[in-house]
Amino acid sequence: MARFLMALLVAAGINLAAIADGAMAETAMDDPQALYREAMAASNKGDSAAAVKLLDRAIAVDDKNAQLFYLRGRERFRTGDVNGSIADFDATAKLEPKRERELWERGLSHYYAGRFDDGAKQFEQYQTFYDNDVENSVWRYACVARKHGAKKALATLLPIENDRRVPFMEIYAMFQGKKTPEEVLAAANAGEASAEDRKERLFYSHLYIGLWHEANGNAKEAKEHLVLADEKYKIGHYMWDVAHVHVARLKAAGKGR
Repeated sequence: MARFLMALLVAAGINLAAIADGAMAETAMDDPQALYREAMAASNKGDSAAAVKLLDRAIAVDDKNAQLFYLRGRERFRTGDVNGSIADFDATAKLEPKRERELWERGLSHYYAGRFDDGAKQFEQYQTFYDNDVENSVWRYACVARKHGAKKALATLLPIENDRRVPFMEIYAMFQGKKTPEEVLAAANAGEASAEDRKERLFYSHLYIGLWHEANGNAKEAKEHLVLADEKYKIGHYMWDVAHVHVARLKAAGKGR
C-alpha cells in the first residue's frame, strides 16, 4: 500500500525530497537554537540586518531566552539602531539579573543615545565585575564629561592599575592628563609586533584619542582620529563596530566630512 501511494505521488509529479526539505525548513523556523546559530553565522559574515531578522523569529518563539536578546542587542547596535539595542540589553538584564553588571555594551549604547548618566552607571557596575579594563574607565569618563564636564570626569576617573594591552596604560594616562595623544601613538608604534597586532594597537589608539578629544570639546580633532580608526585600521571586533557607528552618526549630523 505504501509503495502504491508513493508511486501515485511520483506519477503526479510531486517531489518527495522537496516535501521533506520543506518540512525540515518549517521545523527550523520554530527552533530558536537553529535560528540562533543562523544568526551567529550571519553576524560572522557582517550581515547584521539578516541576523536581526533571524533573532526576531527566534524571540517570537522563545521570549524568555536572555542570550537571544543579548545577541540581537549587539546586532541592532551594529545596524545603528541604538535605542533598539538598549531595549534588548535591558531585556537581557531583566531575564538574567546576574548578568546586568557585565553589560558594557549597554553602556556604549547609552552613550550614543545621549543617556550619559545611565552610561556612567553601567560602567560603574562593570567595574565591580572586572576592575582592570581601561576601556571601561575611559567610557565612563566620556559619559561624565559629556553630562557634567571634563573636570568632574577627571576627578571621578575609575582607577585602573595594570591593563596589559598595548598601549592601554598610555591611553589611561592621557585621560588622566599625564600623557599626550602623540605619546599614545608612539607607544602603539614602539617595539616589535606583527602587522595585525600593530593595526589593532593603532585602531584603539585612534579610537580613544578621538573619544578623549570629543569628551574635551575638540570636535575637529575627535573626527580626524575616529575616521582613522574606522576607515584605516578596521579590526574584527565589536569596538570597530562602535567606531563605525560613531563615524556614521558624525557624518549624518554633518560633522564627518
